[in-house]
Amino acid sequence: MDKKPFGKLADGDKAALYTIENENGIKAEITDYGAALVSLTVKDKTGKDTDVVLGYDSAEEYERQFANFGAIVGRNCNRIKDARIVIDGVTYELEKNDHENNLHSGSQCTARRMWDVCEHEKNRLVLSIVDADGQQGYPGNAKIQVTYELTEKNELAISYHAKADQTTVFNMTSHGYFNLSGAGSGTAMDQILQIRASHYTPLADARSIPTGEIAAVEGTPFDFREPKPIGQDIDQDNEQLKYAHGYDHNFVLDKEGEGLEKVASAYSEKTGIQMDVITDCVGMQLYTANFIQGQKVQKGAVCADRDAFCLETQYFPNAINEPNFPTPITEKGKTYDSKTVYAFSIR
Repeated sequence: MDKKPFGKLADGDKAALYTIENENGIKAEITDYGAALVSLTVKDKTGKDTDVVLGYDSAEEYERQFANFGAIVGRNCNRIKDARIVIDGVTYELEKNDHENNLHSGSQCTARRMWDVCEHEKNRLVLSIVDADGQQGYPGNAKIQVTYELTEKNELAISYHAKADQTTVFNMTSHGYFNLSGAGSGTAMDQILQIRASHYTPLADARSIPTGEIAAVEGTPFDFREPKPIGQDIDQDNEQLKYAHGYDHNFVLDKEGEGLEKVASAYSEKTGIQMDVITDCVGMQLYTANFIQGQKVQKGAVCADRDAFCLETQYFPNAINEPNFPTPITEKGKTYDSKTVYAFSIR
């Protein structure tokens, strides 16, 4: 177990960096600011240590950044139209931080605050945070917990557990930016991706709110049912891709049940590293890091747009306002539990 200072925030709070590892030499570093995954080091096909997530070198940089590198985002990840939700006939106004919409819950979401560390073992870290009633605009006093665990199967498992004293929204995700050729190594668009999804949720316009339609991927650039380079179709003359300057879309996962299922695989031919995504979530956002130009990450590397990709498991964007989508509502006194696993192997 390792813990070390990770800098000081603007309000004077001191952040720390926690290390967990398994017996196979896989190591994750997590900070208590935003519960963010700072680095994830795995072995490549030659046995070389390779950090596969983009991260910063200090908490000060995490506080200044806008891209939510590695953070745990909630209560509600992704976008809500008009920054407004209705629960049991009551309207709640949220922060308008993305045009007239709400993105990732607002400027004081769980990604932008300090978490408490509850447990720290060699291969496991448990963090918690409290959202007061009305914080970020959401109803209910909420206790939220996230657990990071590195298994001997070379999996990074991220588990979410939350409960509130009022009916509310819970829709948590990890906003990890992956590059399986190594963080700071350049474009990730040559990496191979497969997503088990025959449908996706198209956007209404460049403000990235879904239309409410569940559309077939067949015959579109959104068809990842067979493995292909992430960037193969990204510059097609396609209205949806133009809206987001690339992929920033939710995929409707072809789940067979409510439990954990493998829903995606990504692979770098350069390193031989494969990452499988296993989740109990119904949706997953593919984001191709379309706006990270100039961000400085590990070892001083400077990013260009599309130097990483995100696979954010979730309820669908704006699900609270779309009766056609599975609901992110958790009733008073009931628990929200979700789990996503990133499993690593060498091909």
